[in-house]
Amino acid sequence: MAASVLASNLKATPYWWEGHDLPAHPSAGSPPERAEVVVIGSGYTGLSAALTLARAGRQVVILDAEQPGFGCSTRNGGQVGPRFGPSFAELSRAYGVDKARRLKRENHAAYDYLTDLIGTEGIDCDFKTTGHLLCAHAADRYEPAVRAAETEQREFGIEAHAIPKAEQHREVGSDAFHGAVLFPGGGALDPMKYHRGLLARVLAAGATLFTGQRVTGVERDGKGFTVKLAGRSITAGDVVLATNGYTKDATPWWQRRLIPIGSYIIATEELDPALMAKICPKGRMLNETRKVVYYYRPSPDNRRILFGGRVALSETDPRVSGPRLHEAMVRVWPELRDVKVTHSWMGFVAFTFAHLPHVGVQDGVHYAMGYCGNGVPRSTFYGHKAALKILGHPDGASEMDQLDFQTRPLYYGRPWFLAPSIAYYKLKDRLAA
Repeated sequence: MAASVLASNLKATPYWWEGHDLPAHPSAGSPPERAEVVVIGSGYTGLSAALTLARAGRQVVILDAEQPGFGCSTRNGGQVGPRFGPSFAELSRAYGVDKARRLKRENHAAYDYLTDLIGTEGIDCDFKTTGHLLCAHAADRYEPAVRAAETEQREFGIEAHAIPKAEQHREVGSDAFHGAVLFPGGGALDPMKYHRGLLARVLAAGATLFTGQRVTGVERDGKGFTVKLAGRSITAGDVVLATNGYTKDATPWWQRRLIPIGSYIIATEELDPALMAKICPKGRMLNETRKVVYYYRPSPDNRRILFGGRVALSETDPRVSGPRLHEAMVRVWPELRDVKVTHSWMGFVAFTFAHLPHVGVQDGVHYAMGYCGNGVPRSTFYGHKAALKILGHPDGASEMDQLDFQTRPLYYGRPWFLAPSIAYYKLKDRLAA
């Protein structure tokens, strides 16, 4: 039964890669022995930092162990919006009302920065303001979602509309929910196209990118740094660490503070236009109120459903997760039971113990990471912030760099607690009335 939902030509690579592979290695030869700034990681964070630095006249060398964009920057669901958890109430309890307002406003600024950058740079990435629909998966989740949205609207001007269960079919063709909240300002893009557009502008600005270069360590060397590679090293004036969910033991301080979590996505075969119009009548981005989230959307050409989420207590193969996601999708849309899965893939996002992103400086190394599942706007924005800090620009200041970047005793980057935590939250989701 499970295997039957997988297409015979199933691809274990992202749907976004269809039609164009990852960019080839942009720079021939080996990295230079010296650089003004070394950026480690060529995802959105690293490219955004490099763009700001290169346009300010800095000599920037970007290093990546893989091809550019190999990580979650080309593997995510492409949903972008100004909202994020924790809620304003949760932040207020943790940090006080004033700090909570500043944290929220900065997150909204991240979305504005992303959309302005796409427009100003003319990046063709199928960006569209689609609206986001937060669907109540249980009856007792609807009113809290509405109240939280009303707070966002009152405090920050984030437009929101309550959609009771009796009216939800105008937004989503499903009986699986108990109402929803519509946020009209959210949007969507093609992650691969956005990454390629950003990369092109970085290279045009004069930065150089060297792939297949695995960093084995970063050491403080007087006022600068020694960035170690296999068999050689680079002397750098400044370093930006932009590895997020792919942070390894070469940078142990950060590895201890990030929780890599696999996020899994499937793409269906092409669907009949009439069926697409029924199940996604307005092309919204969809999320659920579950703690263990599901998120889904129509493809940019409105011919497929892309359905993502966490379906296992520990990491698993996309060929295993694919049928499980299909089962979850059928729970939302029973009419998709016989639809085949053509792509099933995964990528690692990075969570933090505070459930907030972090940007700052540790032992002289600048970093931005821990986007907690909302990485497209945050990584772009905080990569830019890290670069501004290197440049000594006052706009490099961030509310996030004043947060304690927490770890836990006995945690060294392997989240042994992930399985019991997910099991607990899955149980809470099932017990919701």
